[in-house]
Amino acid sequence: MQLVSAPLASSNPALPEVVVRVERLTLAKRLWRGVAADGAEFGFELAGPLQDGDVVAQTASARYVIRQQPEPVLEIPLDLAPSGAAGIGWAIGNLHMELSAEPARLLAPDDPAVRQLLDRIKVPYRPTTALFRPGRFARGPQQSLHDLGPSHRH
Repeated sequence: MQLVSAPLASSNPALPEVVVRVERLTLAKRLWRGVAADGAEFGFELAGPLQDGDVVAQTASARYVIRQQPEPVLEIPLDLAPSGAAGIGWAIGNLHMELSAEPARLLAPDDPAVRQLLDRIKVPYRPTTALFRPGRFARGPQQSLHDLGPSHRH
């Protein structure tokens, strides 16, 4: 087993990628274990969390890359007024649930409380599977993503 304390500062993008598939909640942890697609085992003892796309190891023949697993989410189309989107965001945040915004949709965890809220306030949604990156919001005409940091916690 290889011990990883941080992502590599640089790697060779020409090498093939071997995926280390990880759940979002595991990525937030400092101590965990993972197994790559080729069976290589890793122990993670980190100062800070890893992110999707981080390269954690490299050999002469491959790069080992962290890939976040898609998870069940609720997709809310953003074909409504900005004030409506803000209200939905506030309502979901008031449940102490996390939210992610993309140019054409909001994503929330597929949780019974979120479903119940959206049904109650008559907001259309559809269950789907996607990479959920809470605290990321699309802005401006370039539709780039900006990380607004950790969610509101008590």
